Amino acid sequence: MSDAFPRIGGRLHCEGVPVERIAEAVGTPVYVYSATALAAAYDAYEAAFAGVPHMLCYSIKSNANLAVVRLLVRRGAGVDVTSGGELFRALRAGADPARIVYSGVGKTDAEIDAALSAGVKLFNVESRAELRRIDARAAAARRIAPIAFRVNPDVDPQTHPYISTGLRTSKFGIPIGEAAAAYAEAKALDHVQVVGVDCHIGSQLTSASPWAAALARLRDLVLELRAAGHVISLVDVGGGLGIAYTDQQHPPTAGEYARVVRDAIAGLGCEIILEPGRSISGPAGILVTRVLYEKSNEEKRFIVVDAAMNDLIRPALYQAHQEIEPVGPPRAGTRKVDVVGPVCESGDFLAQDRELPVAERGDLFAVRSAGAYGFAMASNYNARPRAAEVLVRGDRFAVVRARESYEDLVRGETLPEELLS
Repeated sequence: MSDAFPRIGGRLHCEGVPVERIAEAVGTPVYVYSATALAAAYDAYEAAFAGVPHMLCYSIKSNANLAVVRLLVRRGAGVDVTSGGELFRALRAGADPARIVYSGVGKTDAEIDAALSAGVKLFNVESRAELRRIDARAAAARRIAPIAFRVNPDVDPQTHPYISTGLRTSKFGIPIGEAAAAYAEAKALDHVQVVGVDCHIGSQLTSASPWAAALARLRDLVLELRAAGHVISLVDVGGGLGIAYTDQQHPPTAGEYARVVRDAIAGLGCEIILEPGRSISGPAGILVTRVLYEKSNEEKRFIVVDAAMNDLIRPALYQAHQEIEPVGPPRAGTRKVDVVGPVCESGDFLAQDRELPVAERGDLFAVRSAGAYGFAMASNYNARPRAAEVLVRGDRFAVVRARESYEDLVRGETLPEELLS
């Protein structure tokens, strides 16, 4: 991250471009992504898994911008999708359908049909009811759908409960104890083909031990299924590797993560599918916002900026900490402040009780590690147009998503006068 967003002459840059220059040209709030950082994160995974059969399927839900996805696809990435819209985006970005994995707990018939028509590599099946729908839709299309069941090993990923997905209380997947019966049902169907096993226990994991425990159970399941006559040729180990949002967090590196996975899957002769998202796109992006006002009451001092919870919801939704720093040279002195946005919610904040340099109207702040689940989770709440997105490589930058206009906010709406009088 320090290489992608260096401070040169006291001013924050993205690669070789002053962030101030981007803000002046494009306006704020704006998401800024480093092409070099995206490529380097992808390459780190490829190097870590070199020598073993694997496919890295970038988790598009973390950042679905077409330019970001195309950059990774051209580097060799497959894509992990969870909706028809994400499948559409992956294909529009140039992804090879044979390198697309379709996950998600609520696939509609239309989404299943689209994935079958595209010829995706794998459906990660989340319930036996879904299995039967995939079989029925595949029969109607006269196709065979390759499937793996997503199994829950009931391992605590030690992360925020909203992004913990592998416990027996989770809506995702099936309990590992029911896997044998589910695979037996699948084997009896005519239009699905069992090819593997899938497991994804959560997101923003900062320790390797939950993976080690989950993959040990997954390995035992593969051996059990093979003994029952199933052909298991791949293991999808999901994603979830965390990133350092603060200096106190030290998640495993791609190499350390790979050692855990390779040790667990060793000797099975399976292709490994990986679904990293946040660890590729997160550190590669910042959110740039401009100071509007400063205000205080008897208890607190606030810096009001032009970015809000509709632009970056992680602090409000997950109580997430993301580092914030001035884009220009920091002013002398610091104060404890809340950094808040214009949205009419008390939960609209980017930081609370944060010690930050003195700021004045017009100053720019950068929110670090915002490349994942930033714009991807943005909304139009309070009728706020969504931010622009910019991609930087070296000393050049381009707008890869234009800022929404007020006209964009009402596109698709109608005023049926016969119903309004």
